This record gives sequence, structure tokens and C-alpha cells, in this order.
Amino acid sequence: MAQYRELDSIEQWNEALEGSANRPLVVFKHSTTCPVSANAHREFQEYLNDKPREDADYVFVKVIESRPVSNQIAEDTAVTHASPQIMLVQNKEKVWTASHWSITKEHITAVLD
Repeated sequence: MAQYRELDSIEQWNEALEGSANRPLVVFKHSTTCPVSANAHREFQEYLNDKPREDADYVFVKVIESRPVSNQIAEDTAVTHASPQIMLVQNKEKVWTASHWSITKEHITAVLD
């Protein structure tokens, strides 16, 4: 089972983004007030609880509570903000993203594994 760490500062995001030069980074952006996001979060957790990719780092951002971090991620990856949203970042660049009902354990597994 893989664990994610929550990012709540731009400094933490910058560190995670820099780390993507060495290890793939999976970013999950979550709205704590949205039922669609709650479903996507369950799907993400199911992926992490099964057989997640072991060579990747996983981070989690609450978009309402950490709006500046969420906005910085959108700017740095050139991915228009959505929530829920998941993305794979490698070498400091977005290589895949999905949002809303497209975030399923099966979809995440197909892309990451």
C-alpha cells in the first residue's frame, strides 16, 4: 500500500515538482465539498491500497483549503484547474491528466502500471 502526503504550501509543491526529475509524481487535487471529488478520492485510495506503482511519489492537495498550492500546480503544469483532478508529472512536466468521473481505479492502473 502506497501513502500520499498532503501538500499545503507552495514550498512543498516546489520540492515535489523538483523531485519529479528523479521519480514520477502523481498529484491528486481534491475538493472537500464535492461529491464527485469524494468518489474520485475513494477510487484513488483503492488504487493506493491495491498494487500501486512503487517507483512513484503520491501527493494530495485540498483545493479549497490550499488554493494557492492548487493554483501554482495549474500554472506550473499548464493544466487548467479542475477538481477532482489527477495528473502524472515526470521530469517536471505533465504527461497525463484526468478529472471528474474519469478518475477510476481502473483508469489510474491502466496509465500508471
